[in-house]
Amino acid sequence: MTESSLKSKTILSLFWSFIDKFGQQLLNFVSMLILMNIISAREYGIIGSLAIFIAFSSILIDSGFGRALLNRQNLTDEDYSTVFIFNISLSFGLYLLLFISAPLLGELFHTPEIIPVARILFISIVLNAFGLIHQTLLTKKADFKGLSKINLFALLIADIIAVIMAINNLGVWALVSQTLIYAFFRTVFLWIYSSWRPKTKFSKKRLSAFFSFSSKLLASNTISTIANNIYPSLIAMFYPMNQVAYFNQAKKYQDIPFLTMSNTFRSVAMLILSEVNRDSARMKRIMSKMVKSISFISFPVGFIMIITAESLFFLFFKEKWLEAVPYFRVLTFAGMLSPFVFIFNELFIAKEKSSYFLGVEIIKAVILIILIILLLPQGLMALASSWVIYIVITLLISVILSGKLIGYSSIQFLKDILPYMAVAIVCSVISYLITLNIQSSLLYILINAVLTGGLYILFCKIIKLEMSEEIENWFSNLKKKRK
Repeated sequence: MTESSLKSKTILSLFWSFIDKFGQQLLNFVSMLILMNIISAREYGIIGSLAIFIAFSSILIDSGFGRALLNRQNLTDEDYSTVFIFNISLSFGLYLLLFISAPLLGELFHTPEIIPVARILFISIVLNAFGLIHQTLLTKKADFKGLSKINLFALLIADIIAVIMAINNLGVWALVSQTLIYAFFRTVFLWIYSSWRPKTKFSKKRLSAFFSFSSKLLASNTISTIANNIYPSLIAMFYPMNQVAYFNQAKKYQDIPFLTMSNTFRSVAMLILSEVNRDSARMKRIMSKMVKSISFISFPVGFIMIITAESLFFLFFKEKWLEAVPYFRVLTFAGMLSPFVFIFNELFIAKEKSSYFLGVEIIKAVILIILIILLLPQGLMALASSWVIYIVITLLISVILSGKLIGYSSIQFLKDILPYMAVAIVCSVISYLITLNIQSSLLYILINAVLTGGLYILFCKIIKLEMSEEIENWFSNLKKKRK
């Protein structure tokens, strides 16, 4: 693929991937806005404490085969059917294990009513397994437009039903239904949209061939998934369920922009980096451009969130959820850096350096365990700080390995991000000082967002940072096309 066609494909993929991820986060935000004002913090805590089991099971079911299917060319129908049969069989086995283990969870979290909730909620694991191959095929075709429609329609249906159930005082079951209904309709829509159907073909030989690539990836993803989801379950062992909810919802809300960004760039990186994985020079250029693009968006958004955190929570949830604000502010520092970690992970996978990926995850897991042991006894704010430290160390390790792999060094990385970070800090400080005396929450949020954003774009243009010029050129080309 030529440089120009690759760039065109990247832009189109980015657009539809962004529509998908932003749309999902927007729908989640709106539904949470309604549900969090109706459903108690304790009920949110129950669902949050179970998230690690769903995430962990999903990783095991995929087993890294999805990425193996994406990376390899000239695959047969037998390959896809083999992985499909394996995924479904494993999903039923895992569900049965979790169903039996539900009473143990009730004892572990000191919450007996979690048992029926867990047994129903975990059905989503099986439902999601039925759509994994269809999702992989659409991603392989770069059909992000189709995927975005499927995801958004399924989520819209789930959110509407969850809100109706919450209004009718069904509490935690509204949240359970939201997860189940989304999984069900998403899988149904994937089957309707995709023409692929599984055959009764299963090859142990083909499964073993995939496993040789995916085994390290599976181990890496398992460690990463546990790390990313362990906090709510860990808190549930030692603190009341409402504290689980404050921490978990703070993390979810700060995740909204950064997870959108991460998933958008990750989807595109997954596709583009795999196509040029034999050309390290091109990969280095693509990585540099992606890092600058993330920096241009992530830092101003993050600092605006930190400044306006208390006003945001008060405006949307009143006093009920204000205890989440300190966690939200601390976790946002990690959120600003997390999209970079996702992109470097995709680089290692695209180069088929699963040993790099696994090595990083093992080191990260050891670091996280040490941080949790040291900081958990100091309270939940210290635990939130441990996540920030963890993300910073993870990013440093990833950048060092990137330098060895494609020559994208730590120095180059800092050159790419520091100008955008510095400008964002200066602009947010100016905005904060100007708006100190504003009492209205809504006005405070709007003025800070407009002032910080406006100053940021202006300063980036004045000092001629690359991404501001790229965007200006993009708008100029759009105007020419319209003429």
